[in-house]
Amino acid sequence: MTRAFVTGWPVKHSRSPLIHNHWLVQHGIDGSYEKQPCDPDDFTSFISGFQNEGFVGGNVTLPYKEQTFALADEVDKVAKAVGAANTVWHENGKLHATNTDVYGFLANLDQQVPGWGEPERQRRGALILGAGGASRAIIYGLLERGFENITIANRTVSKAQNLARAFGHKCVAAGISALSDECLEAALIVNTTSIGMGDGQRPVDPSLFAKDAIVNDIVYAPLVTPLLATAKEAGMLTIDGLGMLLHQAVPGFERWFGVRPEVTDELRGLVLTDLGESA
Repeated sequence: MTRAFVTGWPVKHSRSPLIHNHWLVQHGIDGSYEKQPCDPDDFTSFISGFQNEGFVGGNVTLPYKEQTFALADEVDKVAKAVGAANTVWHENGKLHATNTDVYGFLANLDQQVPGWGEPERQRRGALILGAGGASRAIIYGLLERGFENITIANRTVSKAQNLARAFGHKCVAAGISALSDECLEAALIVNTTSIGMGDGQRPVDPSLFAKDAIVNDIVYAPLVTPLLATAKEAGMLTIDGLGMLLHQAVPGFERWFGVRPEVTDELRGLVLTDLGESA
């Protein structure tokens, strides 16, 4: 049996086992994907020696993504750009790590809105709400897709400024409550903050933005956040965060189990049911 894991602290909320074990059954693979809660005192020893526990690799979730990046012997260019890793495996006696959040974000938009990154939208740019770890993956992905200007808006402007400097001249910082007219014309708005995750709040009022903007919230519980609800009422195209979760799982599964799975409506429905959400 080929075994993989997801580890974090806590990890009981993770839907990753549901996703991966669905694919294992679908493809008739003798394998397992297991939750491995790991407290901070034990994390370094676990992630460095998981092969001794019979695992071929796994996923790392909060709060260990940055620590995993620092512990890995080999990291790819995506993980280096993001400064965090969520997918690990051993190869030639070394701990390898990558970050699949970039792939998950881009693949979800590709599936939901074909042509979303066309040149005209690249020129108009994107507005990223929040300056945490998730925003780094999204900024990197957008730059790779050719976006020419990205505004990073955060309550603490200094954090946004640090992030903008890290990614270069195509990125600028702003206060989340004081956006310029140029920001309001952005072709893509992405919320990476936790605002809207059960608090009934919105980071911004989407009705102020261009009506043809795509509004993406990477939160998936609730599936329809207050931000997305308001944007939909204004006639804007909205993308929830569940697709990013599903797509980011694809590269890891292929790495560990040797088959590239697909994100289907069946899988999405399975996770929605587990979340207590309707399709």
